This record gives sequence, structure tokens and C-alpha cells, in this order.
Amino acid sequence: MNSKRYNKVAVGGTFDKFHDGHKKLLSTAFEIAENVEIGVTSDAFGGLKGDIDSCEERMRNLKSFFSDKSNFIIVPLEDPYGTTIHDADFDAIVVSEETEPTAVEINKIRVSKAMDPIDIVVVSFVLAYDGTPISSTRIRSGEINQKGDVLLTARK
Repeated sequence: MNSKRYNKVAVGGTFDKFHDGHKKLLSTAFEIAENVEIGVTSDAFGGLKGDIDSCEERMRNLKSFFSDKSNFIIVPLEDPYGTTIHDADFDAIVVSEETEPTAVEINKIRVSKAMDPIDIVVVSFVLAYDGTPISSTRIRSGEINQKGDVLLTARK
């Protein structure tokens, strides 16, 4: 009995400084799918964003957060597309507003390879208490914490 909307969905990201926005994105994937493939940017690919936690540590955080689930796999991402451009079994991809253009590009690539496009499920940003989206960049800078609490007064 399949009670979920999709059989297999993809969700990917750096998942550095694991925060409430990440939790919303991933929880949405689990709500709509029987099986979830979570792509985590590799140290080389993710490192393009700056000083981030190791891929191993970021994967460990995800496994810990989803310790009560067994219907997922975590794979390293070496590029923005991961396995979505090779694996025809995906039904959908869950993305943030920021990464929606990458999902559109994934579908263009899939169609060019005679694969079916996948549904794109866009999850809105989780806002910090100052009304600005929670992001790993803001957490790394000490501006907010993972819950969105403001730690420093924004400088003008």
C-alpha cells in the first residue's frame, strides 16, 4: 500500500551547520516520498562555499537526525545534478527557492537524454527572527544560530 505521493525523490545540498531550513527541506522529502536519496556535496564540491564542515561530519549529522527512518540513502555530490540526470527512477526533486533553477536545469538535461522530467517540489525558506532566511552562511558568520535566533546586530 503506497500512501506517499512519490516513490523516489531526490534532495541535495551542502547541509553545513545543519539548521531549521535543512530540516524543513528534508522533512518535506520524507512526507511525500516512500524513498529519499539525499545528496551531500563532497568536500571538494562543497568547499567552493568556503570553510564548511567535512562531508563525513555533514553526512553523520543527517544520519543522526533521521535515525528513526530507514527509507533513505545518503550519497556524495560531486556536481549540482547528482544521480538525477542518470537514474530514471526519480519521480521528483525537493528544492529550496534558491536551488529551484538547478532543478529546472536537471529536467532540461533529463529531457535531452530522453528521460522523463521529474516533478519539482519547492520548499519556502525558513525565516530567522529578523525576517531574513536562515542560511549556513549567516550561521558561519555568527549572525544567527541554527534556530534563527539573531546573535549580532546587523551592521549597516
